Amino acid sequence: MNLPQTLAQKKKYLVWIIVFAAAVIALNKTLLAPPRVKVAAVQKRDLVAQVYGNGTVEAKVVVGISSKITGRIAELYADQGDRVKKGQLLARLENEDLLHQQRQSEAGLKKSAASLTAEEANLQKAKANLALAEKNAQRFRSLAAKEMVSRLESEQYDTAFQLARAEVARSQAAIEAMKMEQRATDAALGYARSKAGDALIYAPQDGIIITRDLEKGATVTAGMSIFTMADPAAVWVKANVDESQLKGVGVGKKAAISLRSYPGEEFPGQVARLGQQSDRVTEELEVDVAFTPPLQNFRLGEQSEVYITTGMKKDAPALPSAAIVTRDQKRGVWTVAGGKLAFKSVTTGIEDRGNFTEIVAGLDPGDQAVVATPQEMGKFRKGMKVRSTR
Repeated sequence: MNLPQTLAQKKKYLVWIIVFAAAVIALNKTLLAPPRVKVAAVQKRDLVAQVYGNGTVEAKVVVGISSKITGRIAELYADQGDRVKKGQLLARLENEDLLHQQRQSEAGLKKSAASLTAEEANLQKAKANLALAEKNAQRFRSLAAKEMVSRLESEQYDTAFQLARAEVARSQAAIEAMKMEQRATDAALGYARSKAGDALIYAPQDGIIITRDLEKGATVTAGMSIFTMADPAAVWVKANVDESQLKGVGVGKKAAISLRSYPGEEFPGQVARLGQQSDRVTEELEVDVAFTPPLQNFRLGEQSEVYITTGMKKDAPALPSAAIVTRDQKRGVWTVAGGKLAFKSVTTGIEDRGNFTEIVAGLDPGDQAVVATPQEMGKFRKGMKVRSTR
């Protein structure tokens, strides 16, 4: 056998062995290597328990401002978005006919007053005539008894006395009639003034005009809305909260409100009212969350989200929420020990919006929990080999 050829063959075999071994090692460290998983240990954190709800911005007090009478709108003094004060003039209807009626009633009242004054003067005159007639009747009655004058003449003075007394009674009755007429005229004047005043539309309270429903020149009937007004001090979010999350939710609880028009910004709020009837289809309850302080610029109907604080804990043991998984209807975590996976059931508490969940029980000190996506965890099996990394 040729020695140089033998050595060459041995070197060739050795090279192939080295290449094969390197390939096996490379495969074991790449394609055949256990998957890498990120792990985290339980840490103490301050956690806040919050309940989520979504809804829309609404006003507790919404007032439709309308007219009491039918008429044509002559002027409008407010528009949507305007803040108005109680008693501020908002609109005027055409009211010339009503003003004419008012002036007519005023003239009638003055005429009644003048007639009453004249009749009172007539009464005073009638009383004076009555007093004189009474004296003459008494005197001639006495003279007739002494036969100093004829009885016929005495009877004439008695008749004059009776007429004077009747005139006083007539004047008194006329005065009472005048007073009644004056009261009726005064009531008619009040009615005319009220009708003329109804042509002026005032703000019933402080607030903001949400909509202007009619324009100048439009004909409005009694009860037809001209403006819609809301009280900005009572604007809140009507949020829908799942019944299963209502534990701990109550009036006065603090909340954070986010609006679609202010992405990334939160407004402080507080639970103002709880509904008393859940939706039988969605199994949600209406929870009204007020802005504190009141929101200055708002849009009714805007989409909103609320986070109601139901509890807080300091230095609570917690894991990233991504470590929690539900398996066989049990909540738990995948832990890594000796390079192998094991599933441990845990009892959880507060689930913080910062993506951390309180671990009440189920883990031992030093346990390393896997943090992964649900899709990755769906491939995990008990005893599966993995390589952990932080």
